[in-house]
Amino acid sequence: MNIVVTGGTGFIGRALCAALSRDGHRIIVLTRNEGQVVQQPGIIVNPIQWNGRDSGPWEQVLKGADAVINLAGASIADARWTDARKRLITDSRVLSTRLLVRAMSRWASQPTTFISASGIGYYGACDDRVLDEGAARGLGFLADLCLAWEAEALRAAEFGARVVILRTGMVLEQDGGALPKMLLPFRLFAGGPIMPGSQWVSWIHRADHIGLMQWALSMAKVSGPINAVAPEPVTMKTFCEVLGRVLHRPSWLPIPRFVLNMLLGELGTLMTTGQRVIPAKGMAGGYTFHYPTLEPALRTILMGTTNARRAA
Repeated sequence: MNIVVTGGTGFIGRALCAALSRDGHRIIVLTRNEGQVVQQPGIIVNPIQWNGRDSGPWEQVLKGADAVINLAGASIADARWTDARKRLITDSRVLSTRLLVRAMSRWASQPTTFISASGIGYYGACDDRVLDEGAARGLGFLADLCLAWEAEALRAAEFGARVVILRTGMVLEQDGGALPKMLLPFRLFAGGPIMPGSQWVSWIHRADHIGLMQWALSMAKVSGPINAVAPEPVTMKTFCEVLGRVLHRPSWLPIPRFVLNMLLGELGTLMTTGQRVIPAKGMAGGYTFHYPTLEPALRTILMGTTNARRAA
């Protein structure tokens, strides 16, 4: 297949492009910085310049593409959610997705599959309720962001594309995402849960996140939202206990909620609240998770045991 990827230089995108290339697909990455595309032996990824805001020669690569995978967007958790930061987070997703879909619609030979990222923030802060893909949208900045983001992606269905929306949870690997930030206090024997500790963490090993995208590419009848999370979410208290056990460190020093609120402002709610999300559509559709439970996933990532990693 000819596959165009936006966000292909990021934590998930790099590993996805490598996996797709190994599968024999021809990959073109739309990127703001061509120099960030890492070339690896045996892996062919062609970078094309775009800025996510303006039309340009990059649109030519969509002509004849079989699929487009849209992962573009500024990091959610890299800075406090000031009004300016919220605009950047929103525009980098909503406006770039709108631009991409409009460009796709212009060609007579249009991509037949459009996979676009979203997040489980769609469901808002929730209690112990189990949430599948049919659960209602919640409240808050992330819920509003995901609604607008998904609405732009779903416009691709108007010209006949199959649209898949990946609502992603906490993606685990040691070279990016939230996990490396959590490791330091544990390695200093000062690890512990972010309070209240009862909030749910819906996580997924990066290999399974990529596996779900590969599965969605191959399953012509799959469309709409897919929860990109492992089948067994855990509470924050349990997550930190398991992490401590894998690292042979105690999980004894809780982080009070007010400390995060003081340091991070509204962004702190991302870690002090959560959602209990399950991948109902993936499981019903036959996707087999390599890492359905947390401890084997963390042991593979941090200790290199059992299964070899399936994503670079």
